[in-house]
Amino acid sequence: MTAVRNWLPRSPTNIQSIHFTVYSVKRFGTSRRREKCYIKCKDYYYYYLTFYYKSPIGLFTFYYMYFTLREKKAFILDPAGNMYYNWLFVITMPVMYNWTMIIARACFEELQEDYLTYWFAFDYVSDVIYILDMFLRTRTGYLEQGLLITDEKKLRERYLKTLQFKLDVVSMIPTDVLYLIVGMSYPEIRLNKLLRINRLFEFFSRTETRTNYPNMFRISNLVMYICIIIHWNACVYFSISKVIGFGADTWVYPNISLPEFSRLARKYVYSLYWSTLTLTTIGETPPPVQDSEYIFVVADFLIGVLIFATIVGNVGSMISNMNAARAEFQSRIDAIKQYMHFRKVSKDLEKRVIKWFDYLWTNKKAVDEREVLKYLPDKLRAEIAINVHLDTLKKVRIFADCEAGLLIELVLKLRPQVYSPGDYICRKGDIGREMYIIKEGKLAVVADDGITQFVVLSDGSYFGEISILNIKGSKAGNRRTANIKSIGYSDLFCLSKDDLMEALTEYPDAKAMLEEKGKQILLKDGLLDLDIAKLGADPKDLEEKVFRMDGAIDNLQTKFARLLAEYDATQQKIKERVTRIEKKMRSSGVEPDLSGVASWAICIQP
Repeated sequence: MTAVRNWLPRSPTNIQSIHFTVYSVKRFGTSRRREKCYIKCKDYYYYYLTFYYKSPIGLFTFYYMYFTLREKKAFILDPAGNMYYNWLFVITMPVMYNWTMIIARACFEELQEDYLTYWFAFDYVSDVIYILDMFLRTRTGYLEQGLLITDEKKLRERYLKTLQFKLDVVSMIPTDVLYLIVGMSYPEIRLNKLLRINRLFEFFSRTETRTNYPNMFRISNLVMYICIIIHWNACVYFSISKVIGFGADTWVYPNISLPEFSRLARKYVYSLYWSTLTLTTIGETPPPVQDSEYIFVVADFLIGVLIFATIVGNVGSMISNMNAARAEFQSRIDAIKQYMHFRKVSKDLEKRVIKWFDYLWTNKKAVDEREVLKYLPDKLRAEIAINVHLDTLKKVRIFADCEAGLLIELVLKLRPQVYSPGDYICRKGDIGREMYIIKEGKLAVVADDGITQFVVLSDGSYFGEISILNIKGSKAGNRRTANIKSIGYSDLFCLSKDDLMEALTEYPDAKAMLEEKGKQILLKDGLLDLDIAKLGADPKDLEEKVFRMDGAIDNLQTKFARLLAEYDATQQKIKERVTRIEKKMRSSGVEPDLSGVASWAICIQP
């Protein structure tokens, strides 16, 4: 760095000294010295070179120092990342090209000869992508005990030991040199390029897990496989016709001397049509004449049967999977209909029930969230619940400043509920056991007649939070103070009093804070009796605690009685075993010494 500092004021053309300094630091310097030099280059000399000299040589010198001295990080692909998925799409293109065009070029000579320049370009571009794919395989990480392995040596050694590496090497054998021997009319010498088919399968597998329409993707995938099989079969049919002789009989391709059948497009379309009819077994084709033709047709029929069975099986299972949710939902509706018919429910109520089910299905709300998420681990289920419901819960005033742990506990206990038009969520005087948060819809605070509306509550509103706290001194107690009715279909989140109290048992400070917030809200609204609030514990609360304590004591007595019975049974078994041992010893002529046993038996007496 001294050479750099001495060089700068003198001449912007003296560039050799700085190059030597940078090289020496990179080659012989320690990592700490390299880091210090790099920081100085970045923080000081950048401004000096670019702003003081304002010359291209200054910029060049800075960037030379910057990129030479900085530490290089290894490039590793995450197999679960977007970059790796995008690369799979790129490598899929040459794989599809080779699987479709090599066989076509080998069977249709005109296709190979008329577009030879294009084929060479496509072939060698695909070869370059294949080589790059082999390099990226050595830089693709893998999971070991859930951790991504990024060590280059491990990744390289792991890839070299796999069967896929051997297949990749075979696929890169330069068989194109055989063009110099056999000529340019034999593209089948590149059949080794087909060994990369696993990349195609991997891309389809990852796409199936990523897409939101997996069933449609599976059907499209199946159709593509069938089209490739039909394409290959069409090419083989044309080749067999060429070997036997065009127009030699009614089964082979017609004589190409006829203008109608001499065009390349007609050759391929005719062969494709014949292949489709044969493999799908849905049409009539000319019967074979020669033995080789019979053998080929028999093989085609067997393949066609497998294709037909595959189509029926896969499409049937896909349709079943697509309709599984609808079938389960319909079975629930049918059960409800049978019950209402058996109990002779009124027609108006029956219509309301059916409309409610229709609303659930139309708005995709028929799924039970707990049932769907029960297969996830607790951590992931909690994260999903936080992502979906936490912002909604924070809107409630009394929960605004609660600690994160309590909010997470409460989020997991929120239950979605759907109300029909005209349904009462609560009535005045009802005991408040739940609080509600409006997710979607409108609720009206109505008079006792159910018609007069005082206030309309919309998305994000909440009510009932004070009643579930059962705050001492509340003039309303834990009873509802208003009638709340659903105007249309309304989606609410419900939090029960029992769930709240269960969560608060682990957060006593939060419980005291919530009660204090509730008192302030009641005091602000004039619904708090301060004299009662200042009194000691509520006798009802003491009675409830005594009742719970009695229940706990009863449980302990039951457990103690069970343990005592087990102890008596064990003691009896031990006595019986000692008696049997004593009899065996006496029958053998040995007099047992029972002094220790007697003292032990006395000790274990209850």
